Amino acid sequence: MSQPIQITDNAQEYLAELLAKQNVEGIAVRIFITQPGTPYAETCLAYCRPGEEEPSDERLDLDKITVYLEKNSIAFLEEAVVDFNADRMGGQLTIKAPNAKMPQVNADSPLEDRVNYILYSEINPGLAAHGGEVRLIQLTEENFAVLQFGGGCQGCAAVDITLKDGVEKTLVERIPELVGIRDVTDHTDDTNAYYR
Repeated sequence: MSQPIQITDNAQEYLAELLAKQNVEGIAVRIFITQPGTPYAETCLAYCRPGEEEPSDERLDLDKITVYLEKNSIAFLEEAVVDFNADRMGGQLTIKAPNAKMPQVNADSPLEDRVNYILYSEINPGLAAHGGEVRLIQLTEENFAVLQFGGGCQGCAAVDITLKDGVEKTLVERIPELVGIRDVTDHTDDTNAYYR
């Protein structure tokens, strides 16, 4: 299998030095992404002592270090590069993961990834202009996408129209298996409404 992430020689040397300082036999590096596929994605690199890796992690044995990649993060680590730039202050380890916030998806990708991809690449940029955003909460067994509207969309009277017309139409057009969408944001909360 081709390695999803590139770790430069400089980065390997730097990480190997850090690992050596830990004085733990067999210590490795583990790379994972928190909230992958969302605008909040953060690529993280951590020490991984023997036994701390997950059974589903993918192990990479590189020249100077061993790296574990968290299974759920692998698709989001496509084209990622870990590099180390030495400078007078010692240097800086950089991780560039262009697909952390949005994985490369294709027809074989899991339904969830494809829904997220369309939300983040096509739908949210339009909603952002109105201060809104939408997130996928879950997919039901019937292939409904349960979405949460936030920001300016929450409590907006037009959300049903926006939801049904715009978002649902786009998603169902792009992903034929999707039956439709449901909104988890509770618009029935009428505590501030004029009528009960």
